[in-house]
Amino acid sequence: MEQTINTKIVYTPTEDDLISAADLLRTGGLVAIPTETVYGLGVNALLSEAAPKVYAAKGRPSDNPLIIHLADAADAERYAITCDAFDRLATAFMPGPLTVILPKRDCIPDSVTGGLATVAVRVPSHPIAHRLIELCGFPVAAPSANLSGRPSTTTVEHVIEDMKGRVDMILDGGASDIGLESTIVLPKEDGSLVLLRPGAITVEMLEEEGFTVTLDKAVTARLQEGEQPLAPGMKYRHYAPRARVILLSGERESVQAAMEPYRDRADTALICYADDTVADASNARVLGAFERRDEQARNLFDLLRSFDSQTEITRIYAPLPDRKGIGLALFNRMLKAAGYDIEEV
Repeated sequence: MEQTINTKIVYTPTEDDLISAADLLRTGGLVAIPTETVYGLGVNALLSEAAPKVYAAKGRPSDNPLIIHLADAADAERYAITCDAFDRLATAFMPGPLTVILPKRDCIPDSVTGGLATVAVRVPSHPIAHRLIELCGFPVAAPSANLSGRPSTTTVEHVIEDMKGRVDMILDGGASDIGLESTIVLPKEDGSLVLLRPGAITVEMLEEEGFTVTLDKAVTARLQEGEQPLAPGMKYRHYAPRARVILLSGERESVQAAMEPYRDRADTALICYADDTVADASNARVLGAFERRDEQARNLFDLLRSFDSQTEITRIYAPLPDRKGIGLALFNRMLKAAGYDIEEV
């Protein structure tokens, strides 16, 4: 797509700026919006002609469904068929980084849902996103505001890099608090949940609310050709820098030892933890403290994006995270960034 749109970039948005953004969305415009997870690329979810603009701006396959964002969980019944599980989830986690898959109502166009009979519903907690959706009075469909396949955007600088000239407006809301996209769950008829995408609302947190949770195979394995994704981000290679990412699986000491031969190499980058033995290497980038998975989540996409400015880097070695808490979300994102390229050490 050629960059032809005169993008307005708004730093520290005022109420008047948000009113202008709502007017743009109402008439089919594209607005990049900060949320607590990552920046989103918003359009009017009720306009069938709006969603294709998102796919075009991102270079995103049209069978990859979009999430609709609401100002209040109580509004979900207008656009989807809710259930007891949704009400319990909404009480516990909304507004917040949780998306629930529900049967859609006819007012939601097929272009938003990738042709599926379901729709993904979320209530963001970021004050700018929340106020904007209130002003709109309609749901805002918004995938992450990045070029398809690239790491998601967690700062306004990331959004400008990918989306300037492709969207009508970019709203600055500071760095994302969480740094990974929302958790996505699918309620089953028996009241249990299928986890389709892990995020900051963890399996453990859902189980504490009394839910039985099973993992969809797409969380830890690649969907096969012809399999349709049930939720955003399940099918295609995502979050990837230009260099090849290779994940090292094994005991922490073994992973560090496997990285040592690549220390200070110009063609290789190393992703490590703060106190790893390779952390002082010139080609090492620290993801965060080993015990601080929340810190690692906030840093991941920014770190992956940073490698693209270093054209001499052809490969990136990184540890495969464990699956505890938000570690499962890191595991999932890094698997996709690596295209499932794992080496046992």
